[in-house]
Amino acid sequence: MDNYIQDDLFGANLAGMRTKAKKSTELRIPPMEVSGGAEIKVVRSSRRSRSISAYREHGSIVIQVPAHLSNSKIQAVIPEMVEKVLTREAREKISDSDLFAKAHALQARYLPEFQVEAASVKWRKMDERWGSCTTVDRTIRISERLNGAPDYVLDYILVHELIHLEIPDHGENFHSLLARFERSDLANAYLEGYEAGARGQ
Repeated sequence: MDNYIQDDLFGANLAGMRTKAKKSTELRIPPMEVSGGAEIKVVRSSRRSRSISAYREHGSIVIQVPAHLSNSKIQAVIPEMVEKVLTREAREKISDSDLFAKAHALQARYLPEFQVEAASVKWRKMDERWGSCTTVDRTIRISERLNGAPDYVLDYILVHELIHLEIPDHGENFHSLLARFERSDLANAYLEGYEAGARGQ
């Protein structure tokens, strides 16, 4: 999510993580269970004197800390800041019914000429795909990994799957319709970053 969480450095009072921070501009911690499977990037910023921010960027959780902060204090604040990002995202997750309504609104906006509408649009656990569509029963499934992603990313995947209601392949007609979505390039960049982070790259 494009969410920022500000926290005062000296208010953090947590046990440190076992990951040893290096004295570098950026520390990258591979995906782990405590981060919800996301890579964690800790960035030292000379622009900060006391505050810490944490936010989601391309699937990774980015924590910005003052450049002068010691490694031990960085280790101490990582768990709290990760938890705050995940907690906020959990509050922003949308239900199956909201997802269904969003899909109908997107179809009316981007695919108004379509005669076929989705019978259901639901979240599903999918690790290899972002979404799928079954034309026979007009059902669309969206990966739970996107529940909490920026709106433009979720909208992009929904439009992609809605097009498949009438066009099963990824030919010229498909891409012509998908091009109606204005933020396709930005959405693709987010998804590629998410996958790279999940692979620990």
